[in-house]
Amino acid sequence: MVIASVVVTGLIGGALGTPLGVLLQRMIVGDMGQTFGFHLPASVLDICRPAEPVLLGLGGVAIAVLGALLPAGWAARTRTATALRTE
Repeated sequence: MVIASVVVTGLIGGALGTPLGVLLQRMIVGDMGQTFGFHLPASVLDICRPAEPVLLGLGGVAIAVLGALLPAGWAARTRTATALRTE
């Protein structure tokens, strides 16, 4: 139950964080190059292939699930009434 509840948060975090991170990287590195008078080519600004953001987004789910394993293990070892009181 604990792990299932964080999957949605992980999906949202991965779906929002991945494109935002790629966009911010592109903007920041481009601005840094322009500050020093360089025009950076697209090969420098494009940090990932089209399939890689999907894998990075799924990484958000994996991180959320891994973070939930400790509380899930604790809940599995405790009595049901104790676990439900802490929810």
